[in-house]
Amino acid sequence: MMRDLLVAAVIFGLLPFVFRRPFWGILLSTWLGYMNPHLLCYGFMIGIPVVFIVAIATMAGMLIAKEDNRMVWSREIIILMIFMAWMGVTTSQAFFFNIAADQYSKVIKIQILTFMALLLLTTRERVDLLLWVIVLSLGFYGIKGGIFTIINGGAYRVQGPVSSFIEGNNELALALIMTIPLMRYLQLQERRKLFRLGLAAGMFLTAIAAVGSQSRGALVGISLMGAIFWLKSRNRWTLALLIVCAVAVIGSIMPDEWYARMNTIESYERDDSALGRINAWWTAWNVAKDRVTGGGFWMFQAPVFQQYAPEPNRVHDAHSIYFQVLGNHGFVGLSIFLSLLLMTWLKCGAVIRVAKRNPESRWAQDLGAMIQVSLAGYMSSGAFLGLAYFDYLYHLIAVTVVLHHLVKNNESVTAEFVVNRSDPPTAGTQLPPAGGR
Repeated sequence: MMRDLLVAAVIFGLLPFVFRRPFWGILLSTWLGYMNPHLLCYGFMIGIPVVFIVAIATMAGMLIAKEDNRMVWSREIIILMIFMAWMGVTTSQAFFFNIAADQYSKVIKIQILTFMALLLLTTRERVDLLLWVIVLSLGFYGIKGGIFTIINGGAYRVQGPVSSFIEGNNELALALIMTIPLMRYLQLQERRKLFRLGLAAGMFLTAIAAVGSQSRGALVGISLMGAIFWLKSRNRWTLALLIVCAVAVIGSIMPDEWYARMNTIESYERDDSALGRINAWWTAWNVAKDRVTGGGFWMFQAPVFQQYAPEPNRVHDAHSIYFQVLGNHGFVGLSIFLSLLLMTWLKCGAVIRVAKRNPESRWAQDLGAMIQVSLAGYMSSGAFLGLAYFDYLYHLIAVTVVLHHLVKNNESVTAEFVVNRSDPPTAGTQLPPAGGR
């Protein structure tokens, strides 16, 4: 009960400030969405729709507060809106309309929060604050899970909070993998030695926790991401030492059962779970070939397998962002989803190129590179994990769009100052709104 009272005091105690400073509502809803403190309670807080309450308060604050909100329009945002619209179409034609409509409602709520964040992310300081909240929220499970794995010798799986997006070991592992690069970005910007050491320890323990989840998809993702991480990061030899230490600890503490489970990646034809996924992938493919709109949300059900699966009695979830979207929304939906991922990756590349021309934008170069690493972790691990609608991805897309806007405007403002022989703007300067100055 004390935990419930404490969490309630924090959430409802901050609500009055959200009306005056709506960006606080974005930070609060992000904390609730990723750390899920209300789901760690044991009493009345579990049933309270706190994210919805904070979202309503934030909307009210955006209407009341005298802030200069602005929408940054880009190809990524337009593609995202098309994706949302297409999901509405596929939901109307879903195999199981009622549960599909309920899921579509949840996805729309996630996107509303994403667009609210997009409106309020107007400065570098706000971008960094959002990233700190994400890192601290998921880092809580990474640090706790890493310590848990070391103490127990990897004998038990690391799990997320019940009834959340990251409840399962696979889903939590994906979220942790995506968080490590953001920890690295914050460490690169941090001047306080204690904070830098804390973030380094956080990266180390979060990597241990991801492996301790015993997710085979996470192992594939963290291996690929580690290579790209090393290539994209500054101070590569320091990072290489951290990676070597993590690998050494993992090699020394993980039990034989873990190695046996990971070895099934190569011998998938003898693993029931892997065969179930492959059967679900073929089911998604067959549904997409037969129906332009796919099967809608929650299509991986026994009646669908009876009609479309190579093995009708082997019912299994797809556990893949790609086949999840293919089965839910057909080839059209998958094309839109892949375009969104590709455009976001290329936008990060554009940020890196622009930032290299301006020493004031070194932070943006680091962030663009680390978002690419996070996306690499998402796209590789996501091949074996089903989190296509996880708000983490869409937050990263919003941050990327805002980051590009800030860097481009900073470049044009700096050029204008140089022409006028004035001092260049500082890193904390409030930049002009999209579409002009």
